[in-house]
Amino acid sequence: MPETETKTSRNLLLPQDLIDLAMDILCAHGVPQDDAVLVADSLVQADLWGHQSHGVLRLPWYVERIRQGAMSAVTEPETLVDTGSLLLMDGKDGIGQVIAERARTEAVARAKAHGVGAVGVRNSNHFGTAMYFTRRAAADGCVAILTTNASPAMAPWGGRKKLIGTNPWSIAAPYGDSAVAVDIANTAVARGKIYLARQRGEDIPDSWALTPDGARTTDASAAIDGVILPMAGHKGYAISFMMDVLSGALTGSQTGKGVNGPYAADQRSGCGHMFLAIDVATLGSPEDFQARVAALIADIKAIPLAQDATAIYYPGEIEDQNDARNRAAGSLVLPLQTIDDLRQLAAESGINPASVLGEPA
Repeated sequence: MPETETKTSRNLLLPQDLIDLAMDILCAHGVPQDDAVLVADSLVQADLWGHQSHGVLRLPWYVERIRQGAMSAVTEPETLVDTGSLLLMDGKDGIGQVIAERARTEAVARAKAHGVGAVGVRNSNHFGTAMYFTRRAAADGCVAILTTNASPAMAPWGGRKKLIGTNPWSIAAPYGDSAVAVDIANTAVARGKIYLARQRGEDIPDSWALTPDGARTTDASAAIDGVILPMAGHKGYAISFMMDVLSGALTGSQTGKGVNGPYAADQRSGCGHMFLAIDVATLGSPEDFQARVAALIADIKAIPLAQDATAIYYPGEIEDQNDARNRAAGSLVLPLQTIDDLRQLAAESGINPASVLGEPA
């Protein structure tokens, strides 16, 4: 193992053991077992995809929100509007992943019945990786779009005070046994990646964020206190603004500075989501659709490589490769800080983590 890696990681961890540990911790805080399994699986899946910023690193934040009463351990969404193809739910401060999964199943069912299904959600919470849910809809034969708003992270273009969230979104479509899928925040980087860099004790690129005084920084802590830069300049800001309109204003949720993130343990989130599903079979032959996607992928793979490039990937391919590699290895490597946080959380929950995480170094 390289020397740089030993400073930030420790023994290899079995994915199923991590799922079981996360599930036990959540259940110890009143989360029903099926919901706990879903949340745990979504977090570990993010780690398997190579997105540790949205993996088990986030479990202590979720648990603290339950402890503080900002998020309900038992998720009981309420139907507000139901027109058949369109549904609006009140998440009633439940767990984001559980609400997003309910939105997915409802959107897919309505797409199968009407060709398209749309589910809006208000009063939800952070749901982890959006791709987790759009890929599930793709496996059901739908093209899916999932949007959410988030707590302020970026400044409006031209400003230096954060007001607009990263407001990530995902699109996925069926492809073979998997999917083509994109999951991006509208900032230069997802905020969780800055938290991950701080856990690892690493510098960040100076293109990611500004200090509270508006200066570029490579210090992760200063970036968290400051402002994350938008992707693609004014375009990233405009997209994020419109995602706030779609996820927040349209669903009757909070917007802008009214949304609180998972980092604010004692404050209700107020975030909203929109899940759109389009049934591929309603528009034509699924086999023909798959063939067209395959032809597009073949075309992009045939393009000559740019200098210093080693491969051309379609959206979602890197995650599939990471997942396959990690599952073949049978293990994951997590930052030491994440390990320590999980060990402390397990102990506080009355669970012995030694069998999964080992003894403290």
